[in-house]
Amino acid sequence: MPPASTPAVYFANAAGRLSLDPAGFLRAHWSRGPRSLADTQALFVHMAQALQEHGWGRILINQVDMPPFTVTEQQWVTSHWLPQAVGAAGYRFGAVLVSPQVLTRLATAYITTHVQGLPLVYRSFERDEDAVAWLLSQPV
Repeated sequence: MPPASTPAVYFANAAGRLSLDPAGFLRAHWSRGPRSLADTQALFVHMAQALQEHGWGRILINQVDMPPFTVTEQQWVTSHWLPQAVGAAGYRFGAVLVSPQVLTRLATAYITTHVQGLPLVYRSFERDEDAVAWLLSQPV
């Protein structure tokens, strides 16, 4: 049995994996390999489901190795997933570990700047420790 401090894997597919951090937030770690739109949508749907099940509003999003979001993914996240995740699942705070790849950063910036007036705050970080510290300083 893993130690209590080890995040438990909640969901995984070609797009990435979701882990339940014992500190009270969700970790989303995007994969470096190819993914389909269905893989991306499934990962996002499970993000919202985990937040709702655990009563959390915080996600640490690791995009260090992630290929950029496609235009279709960007549009789906901003028009469909974000409103649902904020409204029904209680998503409030996203700490993004940014990719060194400019195209990935730009594709993510499209999403983080199109929150459509939703009560959601994103912050970008280079180091996991800084992202965790910020997330833990946010209200539960």
